[in-house]
Amino acid sequence: MKKTAIAVWTGTGKEGSGHLSTQSGVLHENAYSFATRFEDGRGTNPEELLAAAHSGCFTMKLSFVLSGAGYTPTRLTTSAAVELKDGKISESALELTAEVPGLSEEDFQKYANEAKENCPVSLLFNANITLKAQLVNS
Repeated sequence: MKKTAIAVWTGTGKEGSGHLSTQSGVLHENAYSFATRFEDGRGTNPEELLAAAHSGCFTMKLSFVLSGAGYTPTRLTTSAAVELKDGKISESALELTAEVPGLSEEDFQKYANEAKENCPVSLLFNANITLKAQLVNS
């Protein structure tokens, strides 16, 4: 599998602007700029897209890990906060809330950490990856 995206930029780094498009068309000439990356401008930025990719990849990987262990998650919700510090991605902080009937807390933490260590996006990052995982079964 190979997926593609295209970035187009015009102008200088600070005053210029660009847009991003993806092969699937989900992003189509979506704006990005200095303001969307370093301020509160309207549009997206690479770190936001990396956070979306990491939270999605991790959550899907965890679903596969749980299914392989015989558990069917009711709901998995993950947020990711990607930090740009000193010119590099320094951290991706994952926060997970999970509903998985019949799963012990010990096994839940083991499976969540396995997914964190082995999802393809985690393997791509050269950054600190943290995980705060909460099991909320009733």
